[in-house]
Amino acid sequence: MKILVTGSAGHLGEALMRTLQSGGREAIGIDARPSPFTHAVGSIADRAFVAGCMAGVGAVLHTATLHKPHVATHSRQAFVDTNITGTLNLLEAAAAAGVGAFVFTSTTSAFGRALTPAPDQPAAWITEDVPPLPKNIYGVTKIAAEGLCELVQRQQGLPCIVLRTSRFFPEDDDRAQTRADYFDANAKVNEFLHRRVDIEDVVDAHLLAIERAPAIGFGRYIISATSPFRPDELAALRRDAPAVAAAHVPEYEAEYRHRGWKMFPGIDRVYVNARAREELGWRPRHDFRSVVARLRAGDDHRSALAQAIGAKGYHATTFTDGPYPVAP
Repeated sequence: MKILVTGSAGHLGEALMRTLQSGGREAIGIDARPSPFTHAVGSIADRAFVAGCMAGVGAVLHTATLHKPHVATHSRQAFVDTNITGTLNLLEAAAAAGVGAFVFTSTTSAFGRALTPAPDQPAAWITEDVPPLPKNIYGVTKIAAEGLCELVQRQQGLPCIVLRTSRFFPEDDDRAQTRADYFDANAKVNEFLHRRVDIEDVVDAHLLAIERAPAIGFGRYIISATSPFRPDELAALRRDAPAVAAAHVPEYEAEYRHRGWKMFPGIDRVYVNARAREELGWRPRHDFRSVVARLRAGDDHRSALAQAIGAKGYHATTFTDGPYPVAP
C-alpha cells in the first residue's frame, strides 16, 4: 500500500518517512519545501497539486500545517489556506480516489483556554471529552480541520482518524521564563509527566491509526506520554508537583539533584491517553519513568529517532529574543 505523507520536511513528516522506508513500505512525501524525504514539492492549498499526488495512494498521513510558532509571523489567511483549505483539498482528493484511511495530525493546543484553570483551582484533567476553547488562529484552524475530517467521513465514507498530539518538538521552550528557570532538557523531561510525547510513539500512533481507521470510521485521540497521575491528585499536583511526582517515581529526585535539575513547582494540566490505548491499541514506550531510567543509565533522554531528526526550527529567520516571536 502506498502511503502519502504530507509535511515530509517537518519533524513528524520526516519521522514517518524514515520509519516507513526503513520498514520497506512505499511512502511518498510531499511538502512546500524540498528535503531528502520529499518527493514532490508544492502547496496543499493547490487542488491540482494535491490531486496529482493522490494517484494510487492507499492511506494519507496528513502532518503538514502552519504551527503555533507561526502565529506571530504569518497572517490568519495563511493559516486558513494551509490548515483548512489544504486539509479540505486532501480530504476531497482522498475520498475521490478511494483512499482507505486518512490520519490527520492535530494538536492538544486546540484545547486552548481549557488547559489553564484559575490559579486556585486543581490541574485540568484533559480527555477527548473536554470542549476545546482555542485561543489563537492555530487552534481555530486545527479544530476546523478536525471538523472537516468528521464531515467527509460521515458524508463520503472516508475513514478518518484525528490525533491530537502533545509536545514533541526539540526546540527551546517558547516561554522566556521557562528558558530562564530550567535547563532545556530538564523542562522537557518534566513535561513527560503531563504534556509531552516522544516522536517514536507519535509515529506508532499514526501507523496504528491507518490500520484501525476502517473499523473505527471516525475517531479523535489524545497522543501524549502516559501520565502516572490520577484525578484525585489534581489539587495536590497544582500545589506541590515535586511531591506528587516523587510518590510515583521516587528515583527521579536523586537523579535531578545529581544534574542540578528541578521539578516544576506546580502542574496545570494532565493529558489523558486512555482512549488511544484502548481503541487504537497504542502502547507508548516513553514516559517519565522510562526517561528517568535512561538518564540514570547515562543515556540521552530522547529516543534514537528523535536524536536522528534533531531540531529543524520553524522559521528561516533567527530571532534574538527566543526561538520564535510570541503573539500577544
